[in-house]
Amino acid sequence: LIAFHQRIGAQRDQLPYDIDGVVYKVNSLALQKQLGFVTREPRWAVAHKYPAQEMMTRALGIDVQVGRTGKLTPVARLAPVFVGGVTVTNATLHNLFELRRKKVRVGDQVIVRRAGDVIPEVVGVVPAPREAYVPNFRMPAQCPVCGSAVVREPGEVSHRCSGGLFCPAQRKQAVLHFAQRRAMDVEGLGEKLVDQLIDGDVIRTLPDLFRLGLPALAGLDRMAEKSAQNVLDALEQSKRTTLPRFLFGLGIRHVGEATAKDLARHFGALDAIMDASVDQLLQVNDVGPVVAQSIHTFFAQPHHREVVAQLRACGVAWEEGAPVEGATLPLAGKTIVLTGTLPTLGRDEAKDLLEAAGAKVAGSVSKKTYCVVAGAEAGSKLDKAQALGIPVLDEDGLRALLQGQLPGGAASS
Repeated sequence: LIAFHQRIGAQRDQLPYDIDGVVYKVNSLALQKQLGFVTREPRWAVAHKYPAQEMMTRALGIDVQVGRTGKLTPVARLAPVFVGGVTVTNATLHNLFELRRKKVRVGDQVIVRRAGDVIPEVVGVVPAPREAYVPNFRMPAQCPVCGSAVVREPGEVSHRCSGGLFCPAQRKQAVLHFAQRRAMDVEGLGEKLVDQLIDGDVIRTLPDLFRLGLPALAGLDRMAEKSAQNVLDALEQSKRTTLPRFLFGLGIRHVGEATAKDLARHFGALDAIMDASVDQLLQVNDVGPVVAQSIHTFFAQPHHREVVAQLRACGVAWEEGAPVEGATLPLAGKTIVLTGTLPTLGRDEAKDLLEAAGAKVAGSVSKKTYCVVAGAEAGSKLDKAQALGIPVLDEDGLRALLQGQLPGGAASS
């Protein structure tokens, strides 16, 4: 097998097609069936790859690309070179620290390969004296796409655009995140539709979603008038939301569902969160320095505040209240597990109610579980709760619990 691998490797450049390795297979259908599969891979076959092909060329410049998550990636512009079956003119340098480690500067002779025979990357520099001084590459202070501040959080190697909702490079992801089920829950606003809306310049910001008209939507590919109206109805319905869902939907880095709920509970109102200092944000449960700085940086951007103001002007609204101390909530510190299907409450709705009362909703039962709320077709979680002697409630019991009645009928103090 190894001899065959070497022989084919020697012929690789002369083959009329590209290959990246040799596959060895058990040549018996009966044995293949007996050996079976492990997840996606067969036990009866193995791939023996060749090293990625490497070629030399010159680095003509270093540009910065902004990805859909805001990550800034330095990319070498190359004199065209044929590598692994394609002509390569750009190659990733991954991040500033990797670029510095490889000591790449404009004008250098560099070695290029296609990582995994797919993504072109600069492997390193060909050692040679430079004809003149060439300065080190520096990451820009402002995003080259939208002009927002570029930040690098402590402990991270990647630089990121802080533009978020405002940055065109991040726009598609921002819209998809905003519309997802656990955020604003806009049914029908999927990836293909968002691609058309952004690529066709139909929308540019989140508020533009709520300004869409029937003709604009119905005119898109694979969107009949009825489908378009369904999306408009879903957008209208999504306007009535909650503060945690809205916060989560904004896509603030490091702010997940749990943190959004903690912020809403601690401050009570969006304006208080937007105006909070880093020190004030650090007072929120489970919010550390990195998260606090991320939230503060997000709302320090004028365009983010403008997006929030426009969303409110479009009718997006939620109930606000006074700040709530976590310790005063009726289920503070208690872990509750949901299992099965409840008669009238959806899983997400039940979870929201429990978390609003201070409970932590867990996915598995343990000795620390306070109680289990079980509906129809409850499975192993119910069995485990009964084996451990943990109280089991139905939907009526859940509603009683939320009103302060403890499992077993006793009233909470």
